[in-house]
Amino acid sequence: MRLPGGDLLWRDGFCRVVLVDDPGYPGFCRVVLERHVKEMTDLEPAERTRLMNTVFATEAVLRELLDPDKVNLASLGNVTQHLHWHVIPRHRRDRHFPRPIWAEPSHADARCARLPTAVRLRPRSDADSTDHVELRSPSIKPDALPISRILPAARSG
Repeated sequence: MRLPGGDLLWRDGFCRVVLVDDPGYPGFCRVVLERHVKEMTDLEPAERTRLMNTVFATEAVLRELLDPDKVNLASLGNVTQHLHWHVIPRHRRDRHFPRPIWAEPSHADARCARLPTAVRLRPRSDADSTDHVELRSPSIKPDALPISRILPAARSG
């Protein structure tokens, strides 16, 4: 499902994970709180833990699927003052590495070798409605990961 800001990968009513449409940074996700909150300290401690567990689970999925050199986690909110986390798989070949993706490119050739990947969320079948993340790519063998295994903390509470 396409939402403002990206394709919906997962949602539980508390927060959602969206895949950002940025060909230079395949796998770039945002974890977005469903209600309007400006800062992490506006959340109750249990809510902070729940949100961060979703951020960490998203990172774990991306590491398993994309094998990045590094994963950047950022919560800025200077432009959009709504609590959200950026989860950005980084590769040495991306045009900004090792600098932040918002900095000037660090490579003279700003073209990025695009990683072939698409991440989708959907039920496995009518008989098994367990959600899963599926990786499809012409150069990477298709793989499926149960989202309930990857995001158990986000499902609870």
